Amino acid sequence: MALNPVIPSIGWGVLHLYYRVDRACTDEPGGIKRIVDAIAALEADSHQAITFSVLGHKADLGVMAVGPDLARLQRFQQELLDAPLIPEYSYVSLTEQSEYAQTEDDERARLRADEGLSDEGEIAERLAVWRDRIEHYREQRVHPRLPAKAAMCFYPMSKRRDGADNWYALDFDARKLLMAGHARVGRTYAGRVVQLITGSTGIDDWEWGVTLFADDPVALKEIVYEMRFDEVSARYGEFGEFLTGLIGNPESVCRSVGIQ
Repeated sequence: MALNPVIPSIGWGVLHLYYRVDRACTDEPGGIKRIVDAIAALEADSHQAITFSVLGHKADLGVMAVGPDLARLQRFQQELLDAPLIPEYSYVSLTEQSEYAQTEDDERARLRADEGLSDEGEIAERLAVWRDRIEHYREQRVHPRLPAKAAMCFYPMSKRRDGADNWYALDFDARKLLMAGHARVGRTYAGRVVQLITGSTGIDDWEWGVTLFADDPVALKEIVYEMRFDEVSARYGEFGEFLTGLIGNPESVCRSVGIQ
Protein backbone atom coordinates (compact mmCIF):
# COMPACT_ATOMS: atom_id res chain seq x y z
CA MET A 1 0.00 0.00 0.00
CA ALA A 2 1.32 3.41 -0.98
CA LEU A 3 2.01 6.06 1.65
CA ASN A 4 -0.34 9.00 1.95
CA PRO A 5 0.93 12.15 0.23
CA VAL A 6 3.41 14.25 2.22
CA ILE A 7 3.42 17.80 0.84
CA PRO A 8 5.88 20.37 2.25
CA SER A 9 4.23 23.66 3.19
CA ILE A 10 6.97 25.48 1.26
CA GLY A 11 8.87 24.16 -1.74
CA TRP A 12 9.27 20.74 -3.33
CA GLY A 13 11.16 17.63 -2.41
CA VAL A 14 14.46 16.89 -4.18
CA LEU A 15 16.15 13.50 -4.43
CA HIS A 16 19.65 12.92 -5.79
CA LEU A 17 20.04 9.16 -6.30
CA TYR A 18 23.29 7.48 -7.37
CA TYR A 19 23.68 3.83 -8.37
CA ARG A 20 26.17 1.24 -9.47
CA VAL A 21 25.03 -1.11 -12.18
CA ASP A 22 24.58 -4.69 -11.00
CA ARG A 23 26.93 -6.30 -13.53
CA ALA A 24 25.65 -9.76 -12.70
CA CYS A 25 22.23 -8.76 -14.05
CA THR A 26 23.05 -6.59 -17.07
CA ASP A 27 22.35 -9.40 -19.53
CA GLU A 28 18.81 -9.72 -18.27
CA PRO A 29 16.37 -7.89 -20.59
CA GLY A 30 13.98 -5.25 -19.36
CA GLY A 31 16.28 -3.15 -17.19
CA ILE A 32 15.97 -0.06 -19.36
CA LYS A 33 12.20 -0.45 -19.55
CA ARG A 34 11.86 -0.54 -15.77
CA ILE A 35 13.80 2.71 -15.41
CA VAL A 36 12.06 4.43 -18.32
CA ASP A 37 8.63 3.35 -17.07
CA ALA A 38 9.38 4.54 -13.50
CA ILE A 39 10.44 7.96 -14.78
CA ALA A 40 7.45 8.24 -17.12
CA ALA A 41 5.07 7.38 -14.29
CA LEU A 42 6.71 9.94 -12.00
CA GLU A 43 6.46 12.66 -14.63
CA ALA A 44 2.82 11.74 -15.28
CA ASP A 45 2.24 12.52 -11.60
CA SER A 46 3.50 16.12 -12.07
CA HIS A 47 7.06 15.47 -10.89
CA GLN A 48 10.34 15.79 -12.80
CA ALA A 49 13.40 13.61 -13.25
CA ILE A 50 16.67 13.79 -15.14
CA THR A 51 19.12 10.95 -15.69
CA PHE A 52 22.87 11.18 -16.15
CA SER A 53 25.91 9.00 -16.58
CA VAL A 54 28.35 9.67 -13.75
CA LEU A 55 31.93 10.54 -14.65
CA GLY A 56 34.51 8.75 -12.54
CA HIS A 57 33.98 5.70 -10.33
CA LYS A 58 31.90 7.20 -7.51
CA ALA A 59 28.81 5.78 -9.24
CA ASP A 60 27.60 4.68 -12.68
CA LEU A 61 24.20 6.27 -13.06
CA GLY A 62 22.43 9.15 -11.35
CA VAL A 63 18.86 10.36 -11.18
CA MET A 64 17.65 13.69 -9.86
CA ALA A 65 13.95 13.81 -9.05
CA VAL A 66 11.94 16.86 -8.01
CA GLY A 67 8.32 17.32 -7.08
CA PRO A 68 5.67 18.30 -4.54
CA ASP A 69 4.99 14.92 -2.87
CA LEU A 70 7.71 13.30 -0.78
CA ALA A 71 5.73 10.04 -0.65
CA ARG A 72 5.66 9.92 -4.46
CA LEU A 73 9.40 10.50 -4.58
CA GLN A 74 9.91 7.69 -2.06
CA ARG A 75 7.83 5.35 -4.21
CA PHE A 76 9.88 6.33 -7.24
CA GLN A 77 13.17 5.45 -5.51
CA GLN A 78 11.72 2.05 -4.64
CA GLU A 79 10.57 1.47 -8.22
CA LEU A 80 14.12 2.03 -9.47
CA LEU A 81 15.29 -0.89 -7.33
CA ASP A 82 13.42 -3.22 -9.72
CA ALA A 83 16.14 -2.40 -12.26
CA PRO A 84 19.67 -3.87 -12.07
CA LEU A 85 20.86 -1.00 -9.87
CA ILE A 86 22.70 -1.03 -6.55
CA PRO A 87 22.24 2.15 -4.46
CA GLU A 88 25.56 3.93 -3.91
CA TYR A 89 24.68 7.39 -2.55
CA SER A 90 21.65 9.61 -2.06
CA TYR A 91 20.83 13.09 -0.85
CA VAL A 92 17.51 14.56 0.31
CA SER A 93 16.65 18.26 0.31
CA LEU A 94 13.83 20.75 -0.24
CA THR A 95 13.65 23.69 -2.61
CA GLU A 96 13.57 27.00 -0.75
CA GLN A 97 13.92 30.74 -1.02
CA SER A 98 17.05 32.28 0.43
CA GLU A 99 16.56 34.09 3.73
CA TYR A 100 19.04 36.64 2.37
CA ALA A 101 17.00 37.46 -0.72
CA GLN A 102 17.08 41.07 -1.83
CA THR A 103 14.03 43.15 -0.84
CA GLU A 104 12.44 46.05 -2.71
CA ASP A 105 13.92 48.44 -0.17
CA ASP A 106 17.36 46.93 -0.86
CA GLU A 107 16.94 47.49 -4.59
CA ARG A 108 15.68 51.06 -4.08
CA ALA A 109 18.75 51.84 -1.96
CA ARG A 110 21.03 50.25 -4.58
CA LEU A 111 19.51 52.36 -7.37
CA ARG A 112 20.16 55.50 -5.36
CA ALA A 113 23.66 54.61 -4.12
CA ASP A 114 25.17 52.63 -7.01
CA GLU A 115 23.43 54.22 -10.00
CA GLY A 116 22.86 57.69 -8.61
CA LEU A 117 19.14 57.78 -9.39
CA SER A 118 17.04 60.40 -7.62
CA ASP A 119 14.00 60.84 -9.83
CA GLU A 120 11.15 58.98 -8.13
CA GLY A 121 9.44 58.23 -11.44
CA GLU A 122 12.53 56.60 -12.89
CA ILE A 123 13.09 54.65 -9.67
CA ALA A 124 9.49 53.40 -9.78
CA GLU A 125 9.94 52.22 -13.39
CA ARG A 126 13.14 50.39 -12.52
CA LEU A 127 11.50 48.79 -9.49
CA ALA A 128 8.62 47.51 -11.63
CA VAL A 129 11.12 45.72 -13.88
CA TRP A 130 12.95 44.43 -10.81
CA ARG A 131 9.73 43.03 -9.30
CA ASP A 132 8.98 41.03 -12.46
CA ARG A 133 12.51 39.65 -12.56
CA ILE A 134 12.69 38.78 -8.86
CA GLU A 135 9.27 37.11 -8.93
CA HIS A 136 10.47 34.80 -11.72
CA TYR A 137 13.69 34.11 -9.83
CA ARG A 138 11.89 33.25 -6.60
CA GLU A 139 9.42 31.00 -8.39
CA GLN A 140 12.29 29.15 -10.07
CA ARG A 141 13.98 28.65 -6.69
CA VAL A 142 10.88 27.14 -5.07
CA HIS A 143 9.23 25.43 -8.07
CA PRO A 144 12.11 24.84 -10.50
CA ARG A 145 12.01 23.46 -14.01
CA LEU A 146 15.02 21.21 -14.47
CA PRO A 147 16.97 22.59 -17.43
CA ALA A 148 17.93 20.77 -20.61
CA LYS A 149 21.70 21.00 -20.27
CA ALA A 150 24.49 18.61 -21.22
CA ALA A 151 26.30 18.29 -17.88
CA MET A 152 25.69 18.74 -14.18
CA CYS A 153 27.46 18.51 -10.88
CA PHE A 154 26.11 18.12 -7.37
CA TYR A 155 27.75 18.73 -4.01
CA PRO A 156 26.50 19.21 -0.45
CA MET A 157 27.77 22.04 1.72
CA SER A 158 27.44 23.62 5.15
CA LYS A 159 28.52 26.85 6.81
CA ARG A 160 31.52 26.60 9.12
CA ARG A 161 31.21 26.86 12.93
CA ASP A 162 34.89 27.10 13.84
CA GLY A 163 36.12 29.71 16.33
CA ALA A 164 36.33 33.11 14.68
CA ASP A 165 34.99 31.56 11.45
CA ASN A 166 31.57 30.75 12.87
CA TRP A 167 28.95 31.80 10.33
CA TYR A 168 26.17 31.53 12.88
CA ALA A 169 27.92 33.92 15.28
CA LEU A 170 27.50 36.72 12.73
CA ASP A 171 24.40 38.90 12.94
CA PHE A 172 21.85 38.76 10.14
CA ASP A 173 22.89 42.02 8.47
CA ALA A 174 26.51 40.88 8.26
CA ARG A 175 25.50 37.52 6.80
CA LYS A 176 23.18 39.18 4.29
CA LEU A 177 25.91 41.58 3.14
CA LEU A 178 28.33 38.69 2.59
CA MET A 179 25.73 36.66 0.72
CA ALA A 180 24.95 39.62 -1.54
CA GLY A 181 28.57 39.67 -2.68
CA HIS A 182 28.50 35.91 -3.17
CA ALA A 183 25.36 36.21 -5.30
CA ARG A 184 26.95 38.88 -7.50
CA VAL A 185 29.64 36.39 -8.50
CA GLY A 186 26.98 33.81 -9.35
CA ARG A 187 25.04 36.25 -11.52
CA THR A 188 28.05 36.75 -13.78
CA TYR A 189 27.45 33.16 -14.96
CA ALA A 190 23.85 33.80 -16.05
CA GLY A 191 23.26 32.04 -19.36
CA ARG A 192 26.20 29.69 -18.81
CA VAL A 193 25.26 27.98 -15.55
CA VAL A 194 21.88 27.22 -14.00
CA GLN A 195 22.14 26.96 -10.20
CA LEU A 196 19.69 25.20 -7.90
CA ILE A 197 20.41 25.53 -4.17
CA THR A 198 18.20 23.36 -1.96
CA GLY A 199 17.94 23.17 1.82
CA SER A 200 18.70 20.05 3.84
CA THR A 201 19.19 21.28 7.42
CA GLY A 202 17.57 18.68 9.64
CA ILE A 203 16.82 16.23 6.84
CA ASP A 204 20.26 15.16 5.60
CA ASP A 205 23.92 15.32 6.66
CA TRP A 206 24.75 18.76 5.29
CA GLU A 207 22.86 22.06 5.29
CA TRP A 208 22.41 22.61 1.55
CA GLY A 209 22.65 20.76 -1.70
CA VAL A 210 24.01 22.62 -4.73
CA THR A 211 23.23 21.42 -8.26
CA LEU A 212 24.85 23.18 -11.20
CA PHE A 213 23.84 22.64 -14.83
CA ALA A 214 25.76 23.73 -17.93
CA ASP A 215 26.36 22.80 -21.54
CA ASP A 216 30.09 23.49 -21.16
CA PRO A 217 31.74 21.56 -18.30
CA VAL A 218 34.37 24.31 -18.10
CA ALA A 219 31.66 26.63 -16.78
CA LEU A 220 31.03 24.23 -13.88
CA LYS A 221 34.71 24.32 -13.02
CA GLU A 222 35.02 28.09 -13.34
CA ILE A 223 32.01 29.09 -11.25
CA VAL A 224 33.07 26.92 -8.31
CA TYR A 225 36.69 28.08 -8.61
CA GLU A 226 35.77 31.77 -8.68
CA MET A 227 33.26 31.52 -5.86
CA ARG A 228 35.83 29.89 -3.57
CA PHE A 229 37.70 33.19 -3.48
CA ASP A 230 34.60 34.90 -2.11
CA GLU A 231 34.65 35.25 1.70
CA VAL A 232 31.42 33.26 2.08
CA SER A 233 33.20 30.21 0.67
CA ALA A 234 36.83 30.91 1.53
CA ARG A 235 36.17 31.62 5.20
CA TYR A 236 32.82 30.05 6.00
CA GLY A 237 32.21 27.21 3.51
CA GLU A 238 32.52 23.46 4.09
CA PHE A 239 32.04 21.16 1.08
CA GLY A 240 31.24 17.50 0.60
CA GLU A 241 32.05 15.27 -2.36
CA PHE A 242 31.41 16.50 -5.89
CA LEU A 243 29.59 14.19 -8.32
CA THR A 244 29.56 15.10 -12.01
CA GLY A 245 27.38 13.61 -14.73
CA LEU A 246 26.48 13.80 -18.40
CA ILE A 247 22.75 14.30 -18.87
CA GLY A 248 20.74 12.39 -21.45
CA ASN A 249 17.41 10.76 -22.06
CA PRO A 250 16.86 7.72 -19.80
CA GLU A 251 17.32 5.11 -22.52
CA SER A 252 20.59 6.61 -23.79
CA VAL A 253 21.99 7.01 -20.29
CA CYS A 254 21.09 3.41 -19.40
CA ARG A 255 22.78 2.05 -22.51
CA SER A 256 25.89 4.14 -21.84
CA VAL A 257 26.37 2.38 -18.48
CA GLY A 258 25.64 -1.13 -19.80
CA ILE A 259 21.98 -1.65 -18.88
CA GLN A 260 19.93 -3.58 -21.44
